[in-house]
Amino acid sequence: MKSIFSPEYSTSYRKTFFLAYPVVLSQLGHIMVGVVDTAMVGQIGTIPQAAVALANSLYILVLVFGLGVSYGVTPLVAVADSSKNHSENAALLKHGILINTAMGVLLFLLLIMISPMLNYFNQKQEVVDMAIPFLNVMMLGMIPLCIFSGFKQFTEGLSFTRVAMLITVGTNILNILLNYLMIFGHWGFPEMGLMGSCWASFISRVVMALAMFAYVYYNKNFKIYWHNFNFKNISKDLTKKILALGVPSGLQWVFEVGAFSCAVIMIGWISPMAQAAHQVALSIAATTYMMASGLSAAASVRVGNQLGLKSKEGVRTAGFSAVVMALVFMSFTAICFILFRNVLPVFFSIEPEVISISASLLIIAAFFQLSDGTQVVCLGALRGIKDVTIPTIITLIAYWIIGLPMSYFFAFKLNYGVQGVWYGLSFGLTTAAILLFFRFNYVSKRI
Repeated sequence: MKSIFSPEYSTSYRKTFFLAYPVVLSQLGHIMVGVVDTAMVGQIGTIPQAAVALANSLYILVLVFGLGVSYGVTPLVAVADSSKNHSENAALLKHGILINTAMGVLLFLLLIMISPMLNYFNQKQEVVDMAIPFLNVMMLGMIPLCIFSGFKQFTEGLSFTRVAMLITVGTNILNILLNYLMIFGHWGFPEMGLMGSCWASFISRVVMALAMFAYVYYNKNFKIYWHNFNFKNISKDLTKKILALGVPSGLQWVFEVGAFSCAVIMIGWISPMAQAAHQVALSIAATTYMMASGLSAAASVRVGNQLGLKSKEGVRTAGFSAVVMALVFMSFTAICFILFRNVLPVFFSIEPEVISISASLLIIAAFFQLSDGTQVVCLGALRGIKDVTIPTIITLIAYWIIGLPMSYFFAFKLNYGVQGVWYGLSFGLTTAAILLFFRFNYVSKRI
């Protein structure tokens, strides 16, 4: 392997950066909806904030699966684009729209069925009573969000990333404004409290989907893919091909994010204060994770391009350069977590105890930043070479066989409480990072 300071790597860093930074901001936009909700709801009390944490523990599982399925389109588009196969990409656009719309509807129906399960997790009843109606409105946003993601992943496969970023940033500003108006009842709007937050998110995601459709439909760069567009002649083979990449990608996210969702349930057995603190620290840590996932998406496209060009060395350089960039970025965020651990939680809560617990969790989060960045970028690189089955098994083992049992052991057997839950999750992330790094090294050598 060439030196990470070689000219080839320098070129790869530059290409990856210019492809990644709009994706990073766009991915950040997805998580910022939840971050803004957490911060603004935190101003009306600990119980509403704990309710957001509990509702999001189910919602985020379904959300990331839907986003992961949409990722099945991106590497296929990247490979077809490298060989100028426009007819293949036109078919991928059509099938991607259908699959993601159907996925949004199915996930919406799934959330309707599972939301009453919150009554059976041994949580504080006052928290559950707020969480269920919040979740019922949030799940309406699954359909427009999946549609948006379908168009977004198609354009990213073609290396058009900036407009999706601008749409995401713009609708996040809209979400902040609507939160301000609908939670607190400003400018003549009714004061809706917690429910104002979820309605603001839903409206923002509808606008996001409409704007992304308009961009792809009217922009001249995509006109060739709409020529003779219709929903006839749906290919079972192409549908299976997309789902063969997308479903494992979604499961990879579910296994990791699901571990943190189960952590919310475990922490709820401790206290609403601990649950609210977990939500605060997780919102901050999730922000850096989603930014690293932007690098992961760029790695998938860059690796897919090199695979289409049949360049083994190009595949390895594209993948490893993205890992190096993630390590540098996550090292910076780890330092920020340590230095500002007592400052960041203040923006999310008015409770001194919640702020104190959150600060202690940010110290733990700082130590797993490198692992988190490495594992998510390696997943993206592996997706670019269409290796998804073994990585999915790795994430299952790392988070559910190692991470969660260790969280329970540290929290309730060794009595480390909420910090113990995060210790266990750190072990899971580190295991995933090591195994996925060696998996990419192994597979990329044998292309």
